[in-house]
Amino acid sequence: MRRPLIVLRPEPGNARTAAAIEALGGKAIRLPLFTIEPRPWEAPDPAAFDVLLATSANAFRHGGGALAGLRGLPVWAVGATTAEAAKATGFTVARIGEGDGRTLAATAPAGLRMLHLAGKERIAPAGIAAIITTRSVYAAPPIDIPATAMAGTAGGVAMLYSTRAARRWAELVDLHRLPRDTIRLATIGGAVATAAGDGWDRVVAAPVPTDAAVVALAMGLSIDAE
Repeated sequence: MRRPLIVLRPEPGNARTAAAIEALGGKAIRLPLFTIEPRPWEAPDPAAFDVLLATSANAFRHGGGALAGLRGLPVWAVGATTAEAAKATGFTVARIGEGDGRTLAATAPAGLRMLHLAGKERIAPAGIAAIITTRSVYAAPPIDIPATAMAGTAGGVAMLYSTRAARRWAELVDLHRLPRDTIRLATIGGAVATAAGDGWDRVVAAPVPTDAAVVALAMGLSIDAE
């Protein structure tokens, strides 16, 4: 028996992940928890910074015309997808991380001036030696999920890519009175697993923080012993 995989990330990543699941023979339930929308912002003087810190591809997808004046700054991208989005909008990528945004920022030397293009909803990295200035260039408001859609997720494997998504998913499951112990969680990292709380059938973090790793993990969790 194979459980359905519940794809909770926003678009356009939701469609890509669902396609990857279906290519492997799995069943994907597409249920994005948030939508991404641009915010008005002004780019600061690029001369005041050494590096552009990008922790999501959404910074480049939704940054708009204000990005043009920052193209001289080398980009530190949190992962390959973000790096690709940076290159597609004319930026040069100097470093690609292998963990989360905080892990990437922690590798910066003391005093490095970083401009962080981020979402409105974010957790500010703590204990970083670099000097980080943040601009919010997009927002991710939650999507209302109807009870009928939630009912179809019981017994599935929920795929979680952020701590905010983990908390929102737990909130929705409890709101709609779905038993947590019927649902398995495949998460992109340990912090996301912790944010989801307790009571789930199984909670496993991917060995590396990539979409491919989460898909592979979720496919494995979808199989029940005969």
